[in-house]
Amino acid sequence: MKYGPTGASRSLVGRRQVLKMVTLLAAAACSARTLAAVGTQKRSLAFVHLHTGERLETVYWLKGKYRSDSLHAINHIFRDHRADAARPIDLDLLDLLYQIKYELRVDEPFQVISAYRTPATNAWLRQRRNGVASRSFHMLGKAVDLRLSERSLRDLRQAALTLQAGGVGYYPARGFVHLDVGPVRNWRG
Repeated sequence: MKYGPTGASRSLVGRRQVLKMVTLLAAAACSARTLAAVGTQKRSLAFVHLHTGERLETVYWLKGKYRSDSLHAINHIFRDHRADAARPIDLDLLDLLYQIKYELRVDEPFQVISAYRTPATNAWLRQRRNGVASRSFHMLGKAVDLRLSERSLRDLRQAALTLQAGGVGYYPARGFVHLDVGPVRNWRG
């Protein structure tokens, strides 16, 4: 008997690819619909950085456009506080946070533990803690570790998982949820 790419195995692979594509398209459509439904005129976010004590409440998107002054302020509060270095934070990450805020119906600030990290800070953290990725999305401005004071970590994690917009790491013992706008995946730390 010969094994190889028969018609049956080719159609099975084809079905898998189609299902994967449908899932990705549904997640993207859901994400776009959520944003369209919730923020047609303005989108605002609030943060408190737990290491620096800095606070920010800002409208980062207004009448169809991102506001550069607000993005600059967000880049500053999301900076690597150890190196005092900032970089532009990915707009998809901000929109993900806005969607989570909408899904959970919260007005409280996100409590930021870690956002942008320089490669040096990331390497330093890798030496001291398990679970710090060598090519972390934090170094690209595409990740944040955070929590909310009035909602459980479980609620925050579930809202992020439902949106299927990137990576979701759940760290209940350390008191935060990791969110990034990389590939859709999840883990427990």
